[in-house]
Amino acid sequence: MSTEQQNDRYERGYAALSEVANGAQDAVLDGLADIAPHMGRYIVEFGFGDIYTRPGLTRRQRQLSTVAALAAMGNAAPQLRFHIGGALNVGCTRQEIVEVLIHVCVYAGFPAALNGLTAAREVFESRPDDGPFVPATDAPGGDRFVRGQQALADIDGHAGQQVIDSLKDIAPDLARYVLEFSFGDVYSRTGLDLPTRELVTVALCTALGTVGPQLRVHLHGLLNVGGTREEAVEVITQMAGYAGFPAALNGLTAAREVFAARDGA
Repeated sequence: MSTEQQNDRYERGYAALSEVANGAQDAVLDGLADIAPHMGRYIVEFGFGDIYTRPGLTRRQRQLSTVAALAAMGNAAPQLRFHIGGALNVGCTRQEIVEVLIHVCVYAGFPAALNGLTAAREVFESRPDDGPFVPATDAPGGDRFVRGQQALADIDGHAGQQVIDSLKDIAPDLARYVLEFSFGDVYSRTGLDLPTRELVTVALCTALGTVGPQLRVHLHGLLNVGGTREEAVEVITQMAGYAGFPAALNGLTAAREVFAARDGA
């Protein structure tokens, strides 16, 4: 690759990083200058120049998906804080960020979600000029089980019902919890639309790398609620930068299988 092409990648990546970092981009790079300056270049050229600037996802979708993945993995608190700030910088609301972090509890557990919310509080408090935070309302009233059944049917369809049915002989209470809590309580909350909930679920399931069956269910779910195959592939590709290439490659294998199943192959 020519020096000119390399410079194009760097310039494109630096511009994207600047948009996310909102003036703090040089601090990110300067923090690596004394130990691994080439890592800083890789972040700019690959992470932002190659991946982040690809078409297929909006800036907001990319940032919310990254926040979800980092919170779920639970091992990169400084980067999570950076990307929470980045989400605000590209137009995400505090409410959307908090809803993503609440959503994480279903897939990565309450400790991961609580740690994510602690990071969000720190970022919000460091930005008082952004205005007050207004929490979303809780799920609507009514029977949680019935509400969860309907949400599961709308989102995951047959694939979701198969999960519930598979638990009847060994853990019927867990099946009930999936319906009442995951879908009746969390998925039914305001603050995020269903395509965004499913997109961030695909991102975090890919990043976790240990939930292949659930990733397939939610790839179907993303497509069922209006997401596109391009968005699915793009969010999985983005995870290469945050969870590594093996996680992204496994995610794309799952996507290929889901697409083939929907095509009747």
